[in-house]
Amino acid sequence: MKEIIGRKQEQKQLQKILDSKDPAFLAIYGRRRIGKTYLTKNFFKNKGLFFHLNGIQDAPLDVQLQNFAVEFSDVFLKGKTLKKPKDWFAAFQLLRKAIEDVPKDTKTIVFFDELPWLSTPRSLFLQALEHLWNRYLSEASNIILIVCGSAASWMIENIINNKGGLHGRVTKEMRLLPFTLRETEEFLHSKQIHLDRKQIIELYMCLGGVAKYLSYLEKGKSAAQLIGELCFTYNAPLISEFHKLYRSLFLQYEEHEAIVKALSKSRMGLSYQELLKKTGLSTGGTFSKRIHELMQSGFIAEISSFEESESARRYLLIDEYSLFYLTWNAGVSALDLQNRGPDYWMKQRNSQAWKAWTGHAFECLCLKHLENIKASLGLGAVQTKTSKWKYIPPKGSKESGAEIDLVIERADQCINLCEIKFYEDLFSIDKEYSEKLCRKKECFERITKTRKPTFLTLITTQGTKHNSYYDAIIQQEVNMDSLFLS
Repeated sequence: MKEIIGRKQEQKQLQKILDSKDPAFLAIYGRRRIGKTYLTKNFFKNKGLFFHLNGIQDAPLDVQLQNFAVEFSDVFLKGKTLKKPKDWFAAFQLLRKAIEDVPKDTKTIVFFDELPWLSTPRSLFLQALEHLWNRYLSEASNIILIVCGSAASWMIENIINNKGGLHGRVTKEMRLLPFTLRETEEFLHSKQIHLDRKQIIELYMCLGGVAKYLSYLEKGKSAAQLIGELCFTYNAPLISEFHKLYRSLFLQYEEHEAIVKALSKSRMGLSYQELLKKTGLSTGGTFSKRIHELMQSGFIAEISSFEESESARRYLLIDEYSLFYLTWNAGVSALDLQNRGPDYWMKQRNSQAWKAWTGHAFECLCLKHLENIKASLGLGAVQTKTSKWKYIPPKGSKESGAEIDLVIERADQCINLCEIKFYEDLFSIDKEYSEKLCRKKECFERITKTRKPTFLTLITTQGTKHNSYYDAIIQQEVNMDSLFLS
């Protein structure tokens, strides 16, 4: 069994399922290349009889059934040739009879991987699976049935919230999220890649915590070199990943891409109506469904605006790779991308575009590690509400507007106004920046009319130099080490 990096909570849940004397029906979902198959195979592979059937994307029914015959033969017939079953009911009849011959004290793990690819239209796969589970497997104490899929919305609608024969049958659901920064650091160390945390953050802002993307990295190179080679060289593995990713997850992928493209241009996020206008898509249930599917798949998130109604909620693009691609590679031909060369990324580091991207990406990263930020601020046990805040003065007004990157409203009746800064070195507050922060704080208190104490809080990479300006206005500070807490 290969070592499983991170996934501590998930492994505890899988161990409980393995130790149970009851049959289990587990549904696992999470975006493409996040490590669902790796986790399942390497946890269960040597802990009983393991039958693994992987769906083939866009393959017709007869190809999927032939694949079943091959896998069945390898596991139950020692490789002896098996005639392709005529349909899934026949296939599962073979599987059921084979499982009945397995000793009852041996765990039998049946793993259907990429279930949406197996359950093609008119294949009757789900109906056959319902019959297999309800009539036979659900009565066998040694059975663990695992279904897995990258299309989160499909898995939730057709398996977890199934209204037919599988209604209420799933005993455990597991959404696999990208690695945290801490898990990413552990993964890199396991590959003998030892970078400082600032460079790990830069890699994360490009690749996110996607296990497959991280597996492409090689030791002995800087973050800038690695990003250049992955994204801007001939046959680079991530040059065409963006479109493959969305096409593999969504049937109407053009609409999903249009939504994330619009969100990639807004650090503060967009409201429902703003998204409609920016994308030009039709309103109604279909548009709402696309947003919901992107949220379920972990590409976008919903965040409130401080002291505004539920309808004022905004949507943010939080998938690091999508933001990276749409900032640097969207609209550029594959040939031009390849001709940029591995040193292209290094040359961008002093550009205004690079500074804008790092600011946006670091904000998204901080939102994903909000619990670590709260713990560092001593708020781990305090109930909070997080939001963004923006004030645009009335037309013709001479006053200045203001934006707060992150507002943490606390149950102890205090508010943290967080300024998030990605900076190469130790950040230093000068007179001009000090005055800017004071104006933001004053504007927030005046416009919101809050009576709660507000604390100016800095979230930076390398920390902040303590000078007279810092001492005068900053109440709390968080640096990048806090983002690696868990």
